[in-house]
Amino acid sequence: MSTAVISTSAAQGRFFIFDDESDAGSHAFHDPEPASSYIRRPQSAIENQQSKILSTVTPASRLSVRPAPEMVSSGIAAIDTLTGGLPRGCLSEIFGPASSGGMTLLLAALAAATRRGEFCAIVDAGDALDPQSVVAAGVNLHQLLWVRCGGHSPQKNKITDHEIIKSESFLAEHNLEQLLRAADLLLESKGFGLIALDLCDLPPQTARRIPLATWFRFRRAVEHTPTVLLAIERQAIAGSCSSLRIKLGGNREKEQLANCETKPTHARLLTGLEISAEVVRSRMERKPVRTAEITFTSKTAWAG
Repeated sequence: MSTAVISTSAAQGRFFIFDDESDAGSHAFHDPEPASSYIRRPQSAIENQQSKILSTVTPASRLSVRPAPEMVSSGIAAIDTLTGGLPRGCLSEIFGPASSGGMTLLLAALAAATRRGEFCAIVDAGDALDPQSVVAAGVNLHQLLWVRCGGHSPQKNKITDHEIIKSESFLAEHNLEQLLRAADLLLESKGFGLIALDLCDLPPQTARRIPLATWFRFRRAVEHTPTVLLAIERQAIAGSCSSLRIKLGGNREKEQLANCETKPTHARLLTGLEISAEVVRSRMERKPVRTAEITFTSKTAWAG
């Protein structure tokens, strides 16, 4: 038995030993370094990298419990009983159809905040805020910043119906853009106890165009601050970015006959509303939210 040592340039310095007495086509291959060592090298590198990554990960058992946000009064005792108030440093959504009590809750929250000595801001997308109603609700106007985003509608007698619809759609988009810009500036200032975004007068299809990334940016901007961010809407649109979501609904209108001699049956004045409120989302507690519903009454200013 004899062997021959052959060295080739392709072998890059490695020697291959063949047995002369072996059958043709079945030469024995001998490598001084076993192939398993080449496999172990990348595996060991991967394991080292994984161990480095795992060393930076904190186990769930060692995670600190996230502190609950500070709650402040909403100005309505029934809402405070239901939710514990409005959370600071969080986004809260109040939504419901027209005449469901959204403006009542908003004015009550503004009045409660100004009574605490805080400065507040309301971004009015539809330019629908009534200053007299604000004063009647007990809001201190000297501590309130009113950002008006609404514009003037075109004269309907000068343009066609198609142009009116197109102009109103453009106006809604413009108002929404102004609202988002104003919200960014107010959140960056970090000097307000409550910032309210009134989206009720925007068409629902326009309000739904707000990207989820925008709501996430608002949530991160208000986080770790004493500001209450409140969004009043027709429909819930902030998704998982809201920490508290309350659904409002008007149950029954309270009416009173007009004070006149003849007292016609068609002359009735609205004295208030019975409003229902339901918590549909709450991140204040780790356990799943328990659906609860309350009813409170909203009275007109003239009815006392």
